[in-house]
Formats: sequence, C-alpha cells, structure tokens
Amino acid sequence: MKTVVQAENLTKRFRSQNGVPAVGNLDLDISQGELFGLVGPDGAGKTTTLRMLATVMLPTSGQATVAGFDTSSEAEKVRKIIGYMPQNFTLYPDLSVLENLHFFADINGVEDEQRELNITKMLQFTRLDKFTDRKAGKLSGGMKKKLALACAMIHDPKVLFLDEPSTGVDPVSRRELWVILAKIVEEGVTIVVSTPYMDEAERCHRVGMLYQGELLTSGEPQDLIEKLPFEVVELKAKPRKSIRALLDSLSLSFEWRPLGDRLRLMVFSGNGSLSKMERSLSRKMKTEKIEVTFIRRAKKTMEDVFVHLVEKQRMSNA
Repeated sequence: MKTVVQAENLTKRFRSQNGVPAVGNLDLDISQGELFGLVGPDGAGKTTTLRMLATVMLPTSGQATVAGFDTSSEAEKVRKIIGYMPQNFTLYPDLSVLENLHFFADINGVEDEQRELNITKMLQFTRLDKFTDRKAGKLSGGMKKKLALACAMIHDPKVLFLDEPSTGVDPVSRRELWVILAKIVEEGVTIVVSTPYMDEAERCHRVGMLYQGELLTSGEPQDLIEKLPFEVVELKAKPRKSIRALLDSLSLSFEWRPLGDRLRLMVFSGNGSLSKMERSLSRKMKTEKIEVTFIRRAKKTMEDVFVHLVEKQRMSNA
C-alpha cells in the first residue's frame, strides 16, 4: 500500500516542560485508505502529534510528510489536501448549518459548481439535510460533531486528521460517527484519528499507542491483543476486602484491577497461577467465609494491552 502519512523522529518540546518532549522521536507510516488510531490518555501527545501533521505546529526536530509534501517546508501544499478537525472545532453558532458549510467552502477555495455538489453530499452523508436552517449553536453535541466533520471534508481532502471527534457526545452519536468514518475510508480517504477510548481503538485498521509522548507500540488491534503474555480472568466474590488481601498475598505472576463489581486478573500463561489461585480460594472460602459468585476466563481487550504496556514502561523507567 502507498504510504500517505509518514513521520521520522518527530519531536516537539515546549519551554514550560523543562526540555521534556511532549512528543519524542515519533515514527509513523500510514497507508492510503487506512483508518489509523492514535490512542492514549490525556497528556499522551496525541493532540501535539496531530497539530504537527496538520501543519498547525512546527516540530522541534524530525520530519513529517503528507502525500509526499513536507509539513514544515511545504505547509500550503499539505493544507490543500487535508481536512483537520481539532478537539474544539470552531463552528459559528449564529450561522445555520448551511451557512457554516458555505463559509468553510469559501475559505477552502471550493468552486461554485463543485460547492453545491459537495454541500449536498455532506448534508446527506452526515444526515444533516433536515437541519440546514438550524443555528449551529442550537445543535446537539453529536450533531455539532457531524457538522464539524462535514466542514472539514467540504473540499474533498485526501487525508483527514481528527482530534478526539467523539469526546463529549452520547454513546449513540459516538457509534454513528464511527459508522460515518468507516464509509469515508471506503472511499479511499486516509483518516488519522486520536481517541482516549480503547473500544474505539478496536475499530481502527491499525493503532499507535502513545504514553507520555512516546510510542509504546503500533499494529493491528487483534495482533496486539494476541501478543499479550497472559490470559484474563474475571472474579466476582465477597467480601471484596478479603479477596484483595488474598490476591496480594499469593505472590503469583499476575496483575489485577477492579472493574465494576468484579476483579479483572491478568494471569500469565503456563505457570499454574490460575490453578493455584483456585486452590487458595477454595481454602479461604472455608476459613474466612469468602463467597465466590464466579471465576471465569474473559476476552482480552485493547485496554489490557494499554495497561500492560504502561506498567512495563513504568518498570523500565523506575
């Protein structure tokens, strides 16, 4: 596949961070028609990365190209072929949906004949065609995101950079937005999207996991999940305090964390940890009146991948 977005040793430092890079030595290679996710928590460097790729911010060092154009020295050429949707996309609240689309078509230099075609397409695509006269300020959160996406795409960009497009909207709108993104990719557009949501990471063709400005890993979600060196077990029992004390005392090769009304255990494969835990629970149930509702294997997720990689990184930096 043809590479469309590429970064080599891309680095950004801010004075306020005492020389610690917000993004450090980042390498990316994103293909045409790919939906690539930059995944990580707040402060991971996702927004800074997208700003550099979208020519909004110059890197401190390193290089990035979009469709072969350098984002630093050929920024104007890059801007003609990309759409950029920042977290706080500036819609004009006193303008209607249609007026916002016309405005962004103007500033992106869309010719009159093509403009009407593109606006009609975007309205139908985002299902905003019944709300053309509504003021942007009166739209729901999900509809604002759809309008922002339509404005970013009004000039038929080859590459879309979307910074947390689903943050702050309801679950139904989130799902609808990702359906729209999938359709955009089917038309051959390359999308680079940032998200803090691990379930959204699983919707991407490939992901890059960022933490404290460093790329921990990249690859296809299912491949990353399958490479995890442990099985996942969910345990529901009470009293919780006794169960936690038991897990801490076992000194087995696994991590655990609370998840709702249960505990999620990462039990490393092949060392008998699961059997040992089950035997210990059986003994404790008799001596300390621990009531186990269930203990069962669970599906591994991208959240497990991220937590494991972050813990591994912390240990290596300790």
